[in-house]
Amino acid sequence: MLYARNLSITWGEDKRYWNWPYAVETTSNGDEEMVDVAELVKVCWLEVQGKFDTSNLSPETTYKVVFVVMIKDPAYGWEVPVSVKLELPSGETQVHKVDLLRKPRADWIEINVGEFKTCPPNNNGDVHFSMFEIEGGKWKRGIVVKGVSIRPKS
Repeated sequence: MLYARNLSITWGEDKRYWNWPYAVETTSNGDEEMVDVAELVKVCWLEVQGKFDTSNLSPETTYKVVFVVMIKDPAYGWEVPVSVKLELPSGETQVHKVDLLRKPRADWIEINVGEFKTCPPNNNGDVHFSMFEIEGGKWKRGIVVKGVSIRPKS
């Protein structure tokens, strides 16, 4: 998991727009740790992005990339769907829209960004991912970003 502090969030360090509370995360060995999460106060330009290097991943494996988020009331401004994008080292780009208005509230949910298969040589390098809504002009509130999970597709 790439946690929110390892992502690039537009206006992320401005307390007028984002708060950074803690959330409890259970590690793979069952321990609990506190992690920073990014809680949206309000923005009209939502942009969360990051990247990771595929060289540390298992070869010939299909991976799934998901944002782990929570929609927390009072939430508003989600009438316009957000876009999620995955850009692979090969140049392939996957983009689709996600309607957050009807997503469950107060639980961690996964927003699928895309999938890719590690197969050298054309898929070695950085994979870029993003979630954004920059054209609707509506003020938004109520999303909490825990991070991005990159894991083998089961």
